[in-house]
Amino acid sequence: MPPVRKAVILARGLGSRMRQDDAAAGLGSGQASVASTGVKALMPVGADADGTPTRPFLDYVLTALADAGIDRVCLVIGPEHDAIRDYYEGAGSSQRLLIEFAIQAQARGTADAVLAAESFAADEHFLVLNSDNYYPISAYRALCEYGGPALPAFDRESLVRRSNIDPERIRAFALLDVSSDGYLTDIIEKPDVATFERMGPQALVSMNLWALPPGIFAACRQIHPSPRGELELPDAVRLAIQQDRVRFRVFPITEGVLDLSSRGDVAAVVEALAPVRVRL
Repeated sequence: MPPVRKAVILARGLGSRMRQDDAAAGLGSGQASVASTGVKALMPVGADADGTPTRPFLDYVLTALADAGIDRVCLVIGPEHDAIRDYYEGAGSSQRLLIEFAIQAQARGTADAVLAAESFAADEHFLVLNSDNYYPISAYRALCEYGGPALPAFDRESLVRRSNIDPERIRAFALLDVSSDGYLTDIIEKPDVATFERMGPQALVSMNLWALPPGIFAACRQIHPSPRGELELPDAVRLAIQQDRVRFRVFPITEGVLDLSSRGDVAAVVEALAPVRVRL
């Protein structure tokens, strides 16, 4: 299979946690202004020459994708997110990536967001990722080079040690059941205490980074809303495995993931990304 060259970035979220006040976060005025909008992708985390954070978080995500071999990106945004479009059609325009946009009219879940990018993906495999996570380039490369349906499985112990994510939050993340030959068999959402303990500290965690086949769109149309009332991408993946017998290759990853969900995450993200050079 040819390598994957397209990526869909889910940037439609409401940013409810980011909008919550947190006096201890110590945000600068520009950061606080962005936090109040909930548009996490534009949170300033990279400093300019005088040390003022001006470079948005999404610039780092896009740089990592380009470094991994991606050359076309679709940003799934809401109809109210003109600031993202204006930035990437203006000051943030890229020389390494063709950046396109798709509108998700309402925040109806990750599977619905993927459907918004159907015309962009066309008949090719493509990556899907969150706009508020900075994933390791090694994970992108593994998926791109494989060229088929796949996902990284993050070692839980490594996530605790090498990420900025509180261990209690990681306890609520989806866990992965993987066959002996390295393929996904099930996704365990919100694992209970017994499941969490049974799978142990080296349990494999999903961080919502996927390489998806074109057939995923049919599955996204067939699923029903979850208990949260949303159309969830893991449900579509599970249906594709069961109904279409799609096999998702699992790549174990022992690196961390940066998470930018709330104002309290900003300082750690700024520190971690300080050595990274943005090249759009």
